[in-house]
Amino acid sequence: MINFKKRHFLLHLLGLPMLSVANPGHSVMTPPQALGPFYPSKLPLDRDADLTMVAGKEEQAAGEIVNLYGSVVDRDNTPITAASVEIWQCDAFRTYHHPLDGGGTDPFFQGYGRTVTNDKGQYRFKTIKPVAYPGRAPHIHVRISTDSKELITQIYVKGDPLNQKDFLLNSIADEKARQSLEIGFNRDAGGKTDELFAVFNPILS
Repeated sequence: MINFKKRHFLLHLLGLPMLSVANPGHSVMTPPQALGPFYPSKLPLDRDADLTMVAGKEEQAAGEIVNLYGSVVDRDNTPITAASVEIWQCDAFRTYHHPLDGGGTDPFFQGYGRTVTNDKGQYRFKTIKPVAYPGRAPHIHVRISTDSKELITQIYVKGDPLNQKDFLLNSIADEKARQSLEIGFNRDAGGKTDELFAVFNPILS
């Protein structure tokens, strides 16, 4: 059973226009990254676009709430519709909800979510700002799939000092491609909400 807060978020996704997520005028392909060991071994029953609430539980996940959104396009800047977009990350206590990592610490964090791009190639998630995992800079895993294409990558917090030491991020030799994975996590300039906003516009080859 979906609780009220999760239902409100889902209605928000369906009923409100997406914020502007236009892609910059460049054709740097989004670089791939490793899938990692913590992609769900079994997809959870609750795997919608709101990772901050778990069905049947009233409390919200620990951590800073962030609205992650953007548009998926190809190299010609054409929106990719009906693409599957998945994200997964560790909780605010630095554990993944995966058996290999103890199953997670925060029972109110979904850990994994999936959505589908709309007719403009847009997607949106509600999750938490990523925190550092042992040996890694803060990051969120992303997997985008269509009938003919797949991109597995990771996104990072722009300006985080741990980015300079992250071996996976720095394995990308091309500076522009590497920087395309570092995105801002910013507060609403109007002060209407304490939630953060982050935009990631992946470009598939």
